[in-house]
Amino acid sequence: MRENRDDAITDFSHRPLGVDGVTKTVHVAGSGPGVVLMPEMPGISPDVLRFARWVRDAGFTVYVPSLFGIDGAYPTAEAGAEVVRRACVSAEFRAFAGGGTSPVTHWLRGLARIAHAECGGPGVGAIGLCFTGNFALTMALEPAVIAPVVNHPSLPLDDPGVLELGDEDAAELRDRISRDGLKVLAYRFEGDRWCTGQRFAAYQALLGDAFDGRVLPDDAANTAPPPFFRDVVGTPHSVVTAHLVDAEGHPTLRAKDEILAFLTERLTAIP
Repeated sequence: MRENRDDAITDFSHRPLGVDGVTKTVHVAGSGPGVVLMPEMPGISPDVLRFARWVRDAGFTVYVPSLFGIDGAYPTAEAGAEVVRRACVSAEFRAFAGGGTSPVTHWLRGLARIAHAECGGPGVGAIGLCFTGNFALTMALEPAVIAPVVNHPSLPLDDPGVLELGDEDAAELRDRISRDGLKVLAYRFEGDRWCTGQRFAAYQALLGDAFDGRVLPDDAANTAPPPFFRDVVGTPHSVVTAHLVDAEGHPTLRAKDEILAFLTERLTAIP
């Protein structure tokens, strides 16, 4: 029997938060401006929580909504693959091309409003990872979101050159960027088959100079990630979570620091 590597999440409060009649559990910790950190497949893993704690310790209130999977569970291959299968047929998500914007982003925009009301400041950050990567961009349709970070966005799964985004939402996002000077920070690995160069090119075409897409070499990825990432994902993918190497000066750790600096710059009010 393997050692239990699950995370009990004892250092967060666990709050049921309702938006438009839909209630989800949100794990909350810290103080300061609000940041919504969405999980990657197959859920709120120990690596996602490590990143959440870095956000918390950098001076933010981090909100981690439970969207799929078992909160705190170590990502095994079999259980993780089953979570993916369920999410792909869920009405909350648009996993394939032609589906437009995922409906769950409406709930997430409501969560951003709650975070802003509770934490104050000029606005909140939104960080998406993998399956939720693009959600950080569509959350920016909510005016409270002023620091979106799009990490290795994998949707839609069946077309690497398009975005998980309806036409109307895309037009509204372009308007907001022009009106408010919104900036979007993004990361991927060079050889990632779930988030390709074609996808980053699509972001560039939509967002222009507002899109800051950064690409790490494949050899910077952790070579011993949890089984789900080794056996199911099968490619360098999760820049600041499963494939991060926690060593001083490492490119993935620098990416983590860059994200925290971006949040600080955008969310800390100027005296």
